Amino acid sequence: MVAINLYLYLFNESDNRTHTLADKPFVAHCIRAYTARMDIENMRLFVEVARRGNFATVARDRDIDPSSVSRAIVLLEDTLGVRLLQRSTRRVALTEAGEIYLSRIVPLLDDLDRARDAARGVSTGPSGSLRMTASVAFGTTCLIPLLPAFRQQYPDVKLELQLTDTILDLVAERIDLALRLGRQVDANFIAVKLFDTRYRVCASPAYLKDKQAPQAPADLQQHRCLLIALPEFRSRWLFRDPRGTVTEIPVHGDITILNALALRACALAGMGPVLLANWLIDADIAEGRLVDLFPEYRVSVADFDTAAWLLYPSRAHLPNKVRVMIDFLKQHLN
Repeated sequence: MVAINLYLYLFNESDNRTHTLADKPFVAHCIRAYTARMDIENMRLFVEVARRGNFATVARDRDIDPSSVSRAIVLLEDTLGVRLLQRSTRRVALTEAGEIYLSRIVPLLDDLDRARDAARGVSTGPSGSLRMTASVAFGTTCLIPLLPAFRQQYPDVKLELQLTDTILDLVAERIDLALRLGRQVDANFIAVKLFDTRYRVCASPAYLKDKQAPQAPADLQQHRCLLIALPEFRSRWLFRDPRGTVTEIPVHGDITILNALALRACALAGMGPVLLANWLIDADIAEGRLVDLFPEYRVSVADFDTAAWLLYPSRAHLPNKVRVMIDFLKQHLN
């Protein structure tokens, strides 16, 4: 609005002799700055629409009206003189020109973001919005307790944390940093290992008091186990003994849940043996709320070498806000 008002001042009031000509270059500079800012914002909207596939999703993410997103794309297309997107009632798709334009402007916008972060960081430190994602269980157990310390150390970083057991598309969802659990991660992203993980089979003392405790992994077939609602977790568990021999044990149960926190709660309530990650249950085992049934075995469902990883899209230079979060988590979770 400031630039628009200055525009009106310059061109509608220019005959007023009380204003000096020296004002005009300043006003023209403000107009150019405003126009450039709007052009860049339209480019960002175009990139988001291209990645998300529709106007409504981008509008919802930004909390603006979908018509505003549509107008911005039309203005950008009018400025370029080409159609960037093909519209349908449900989805939009890139035209050939749109694909070329997208491939050229994404690196430019990344460079602008890095330049902004570097300039701000000289005087104010890391700042801006940092979008992260993690599983519900890991985020609740390991990340949330660290947020007060992170906010105190980096008060200008605004954290948007998406806790979900769905594997999000980091590019389409504009995720700066993701925490993933498992074996070696996608080679399309830069990965930083936080720590190695391992799984344990455990049960509550109350359950073991009522049931005959399994003496060997094969005894689990006589128990109704608590199962994770993933194909590789709910049919058989793998056990590796100290000599390296791997045994596959079929498991069954009548309670299957996708959320690891809910499975832990069921185990604490004495409902059966469960296979869970050490970062979730080690405190329960140490304090006697759960019992590690086979401490001499390594347990898995596919791969015994698992870890917690930090992932981010490959870039030549990390924004300061991402770098400080990586360093912070390595310091506190290693």
